[in-house]
Amino acid sequence: MKPNSWKERAVARKSASSTWFLRICLFLGLAFLYIPLLVLVVYSFNRSELVTVWGGFSTKWYGALLNNSEILEATWLSIRIALISSAAAVVLGTMAAYALARIKRFRGSTLFTGMVSAPMVMPDIITGISLVMLILQVQALLRGSSLSWLQFERGWFTIWLGHTTLCMAYVTVVIRTRLGELDQSLEEAAQDLGAKPWKVFWVITLPLIAPAIASGFLLAMTLSMDDLVITSFLSGPNYTTLPQLIFAKVKRGVNPQMNVLATFLITIIGTLVITGNYLMMRRVNKRDREAALAYKQAQEAAAAAATPPPSALIEAEEAAQEADGHAEEPAATDEVSED
Repeated sequence: MKPNSWKERAVARKSASSTWFLRICLFLGLAFLYIPLLVLVVYSFNRSELVTVWGGFSTKWYGALLNNSEILEATWLSIRIALISSAAAVVLGTMAAYALARIKRFRGSTLFTGMVSAPMVMPDIITGISLVMLILQVQALLRGSSLSWLQFERGWFTIWLGHTTLCMAYVTVVIRTRLGELDQSLEEAAQDLGAKPWKVFWVITLPLIAPAIASGFLLAMTLSMDDLVITSFLSGPNYTTLPQLIFAKVKRGVNPQMNVLATFLITIIGTLVITGNYLMMRRVNKRDREAALAYKQAQEAAAAAATPPPSALIEAEEAAQEADGHAEEPAATDEVSED
């Protein structure tokens, strides 16, 4: 007993020490990530114009930001481009991911996979230069043809084109991973019942990958709102996005309004992330409860099928008693005849 108890105490001490080590690592990692954000939020309420000197609590910079038309226009432009490019990236990324996940091998599959993933691993400056060259070539071709009315200048359309190209690669990876984890037996069963491929996709596959689509959309929104390099190559003189405006102002000196703007972004993004995680966890827990309930009902049904009903037991006992009674009657007749 003593050796076993000593071993158990040693294992418990080792487990406790490893737990404390993991907690310390987690705390240090979160502190490294979130302490700068916390300092930024605190200094957004600073009265002083010097962002590094605390001059007292004040909310005047919030009012100044809400009255700054330049920042509001850049924010609205970034939101519009992010929404449109994220929607386009989700549509194109879903189609690419479905083709790669369901068509295992086809001619040019390796090249297609590399082309889809290239914007994700390629430096943004290379993507920006290549898109600028493409736009210039297209404009040169349109200028001398009957389609000259299709000419466009660098603006929101070119920015949308670059952001869609960038975000599509990330969305494809997210949705393809989810498709690889799905059980294809449901799709195969629907096809065996006569469902067409498009109906199988809309009725079965699409609801199953809906969380991955939502995650890809949020990721694309974040990438689009955060992009600076590609936007710098593709934007026009009257189209300044929020990252460009922030970068230009920070180069001239940190403005307290930038702290306020960052606080707004942190609040909005944090709220969206927490709400999305809550809804996803709620859906997962509901699905787990339904699966547990279905498993319990299946077990009860199997147990009920294995156990005969009481009426059958009563009938079996009555039949056994009747058989015993019929067996006793000939014996009694033989005894009477012998007497």
